[in-house]
Amino acid sequence: MKLFDSHLHLTDPAFAEDRDAVLLRARKAGVSSMVTVASNAEDARAAAALARVTDGVWATAGLHPHEARDWNHGVMTELRELVDRPEVVALGETGLDFFYDNSPRREQAESFEAHLELAVETDLPVVVHSREADDETASFIRRFAGRARGVLHCFAGGPALLTAGLDAGWHISFSGLVTFRSFGGAELARRVPRERLLIETDSPYLAPAPRRGRRNEPALVAHVCRALAALRGEAAEDVARTTFANACSFYGVEESR
Repeated sequence: MKLFDSHLHLTDPAFAEDRDAVLLRARKAGVSSMVTVASNAEDARAAAALARVTDGVWATAGLHPHEARDWNHGVMTELRELVDRPEVVALGETGLDFFYDNSPRREQAESFEAHLELAVETDLPVVVHSREADDETASFIRRFAGRARGVLHCFAGGPALLTAGLDAGWHISFSGLVTFRSFGGAELARRVPRERLLIETDSPYLAPAPRRGRRNEPALVAHVCRALAALRGEAAEDVARTTFANACSFYGVEESR
């Protein structure tokens, strides 16, 4: 199967020692395209630099909600400059995380709103993280509906958040969570229209079964594809084909540069 890992973190220190080998394993597993997602301005610069010299890899620029305590207009100016680069295809990840609360909620909200406003300004999609913040995230989505387009990545939210995303025309991305016995979102996964569906690893985090608890990597997105297909009652090859085309369309990229 030809696969597109729509969200991973290739610049994470977990890949520092063997990134080339990780990419080689991904290619051998059929993962020809991927988007490496940034967590802060420094990470965004590194992601863009990596994407610029790596075929089939693109980057984002953004401030993760864990890092939102560092949000200021200077950071947004730097992100605005990065999104002018052709290898940078989206903003984020941004959003709200009320589970860890590593940044004050007010700063998370301010950063999230600034990313959405920049998405409107640049016509780039926004990659959104939401944990224990369904109502607040849904409120932002509704406020920017018709102006900003985005994806709810690593979706593990409830029906109200899913409805808000789908009503706004957003994409929904599923990760290795769908391979866990504890995953309770099968019914919601079946509600996502084929044309809005994406798959991801979020590596090096959330390794799918049977690798749970170990470092995740893009080659393992095949496990996500198969598990999601089984939940939806579809062929894995069809899910791979659909999500590949959806990722290319969402990020505005072709299979290779």
